[in-house]
Amino acid sequence: MEMLSLEKELKGNEYPGRGIVMGRSADGTKAITAYFIMGRSENSRNRIFVEEGNGIRTEAYDASKMEDPSLIIYAPVRVLGNKTIVTNGDQTDTIYELMDKQQTFEQALRTREFEPDAPNYTPRISGIMHVESGTYSYALSILKSANGTSAACNRYTFAYNDCLPGEGRFLHTYQGNGSPLPSFEGEPKLVKIDGDIDSFTDMVWNSLNDDNKVSLFVRFIDIETGAYESRIVNKHVK
Repeated sequence: MEMLSLEKELKGNEYPGRGIVMGRSADGTKAITAYFIMGRSENSRNRIFVEEGNGIRTEAYDASKMEDPSLIIYAPVRVLGNKTIVTNGDQTDTIYELMDKQQTFEQALRTREFEPDAPNYTPRISGIMHVESGTYSYALSILKSANGTSAACNRYTFAYNDCLPGEGRFLHTYQGNGSPLPSFEGEPKLVKIDGDIDSFTDMVWNSLNDDNKVSLFVRFIDIETGAYESRIVNKHVK
């Protein structure tokens, strides 16, 4: 598979929707993830990321303008022991709660399907990172409608072990802008990972479409110790 430039992928797509990147730093010492949200409507754009415990949640920037909190207010990132869960919806909680009861990532997601936002039927994308005693693996999942209908849900999980330095995978909800919005297709894209947390954060944020980008979260986890650093960038700043 050809390794792509994450910067070019983002700059070349005015509306990838919501996206998850997972991978390993170029020096091999850090497990990395990024999660971003975009919006076309005023309701979707009226959001920020805020810290919540060792994860984050979405929040209305201006509560007086919030029209419908369903599908846009949720916890995108939660941590369960040595596992970091990242998703584009309230399936974060489903994964957290069922894995805490000894179910697997895949088993938890079998209880969910794509979002009920006809005619887009936005895919639910999810990722999980497992960092323990110098080892690192991750998995990404997409739950999407069958050929753009609500009749059936197609479920795909991609697992990556022994992650190579400087490599990552990028999964996003939409192929691009459109009406209805076309769902992502295929395996998560192989992308190059480089830079420290600040340069990586700046690259992702500055590559997203200025009109549509809303918020970005980035975390680098030390693979040996489990210690982490995070960054949050919001278009709206309180």
